[in-house]
Amino acid sequence: MVPKALIAQAEEQMKKTLDRMRGDLGTLRTGRASTTLLENVRVEYYGASTPLNQLAAMAAPEPRMLEIRPWDKGSVAEIEKAILKSDLGLTPNNDGNVIRLQIPQLTEDRRKDLIKVVRKMAEEYRVALRNERRDAVERMKKAEKSKEISEDDRSTGEQEIQKLTDLYAKRVDDLLAGKERDIMEV
Repeated sequence: MVPKALIAQAEEQMKKTLDRMRGDLGTLRTGRASTTLLENVRVEYYGASTPLNQLAAMAAPEPRMLEIRPWDKGSVAEIEKAILKSDLGLTPNNDGNVIRLQIPQLTEDRRKDLIKVVRKMAEEYRVALRNERRDAVERMKKAEKSKEISEDDRSTGEQEIQKLTDLYAKRVDDLLAGKERDIMEV
């Protein structure tokens, strides 16, 4: 009996790693408007640091523009300050009700720098996947040592975990390729 629970646990960890990578890639500016750019922006609102998405509706009405519609018009100035303090490099324009952010075109040098950052990030996630594989294999070896599974089951389980690792590494590569295309798109 191959330890299905150990394999399922390893797969769950790998899914979480892939989800984290998607989130991290979404926060990188590519020259195209996306509300995920604003996910990490926190606004000082009545003395509390509050995520921007809890204070306003966000949309990308045009490919190079983000629109932020605060539910409380009194928070417009605080939202503007938070955007300026963030490391996004965007300047907000507001008409008292709506804040608009123009996403500037990326320069060729900036695109190449972003590609390097994305590749480094992808490698970190591949390492995380390999660490999860190692942990799962160690759990299998412990189970074999404590006579919960046989040597054949451990061997089969290790092969299954390796297949999972290869699958998720391919998904990391696919995400990387997609993000590189977005960055290089003019």
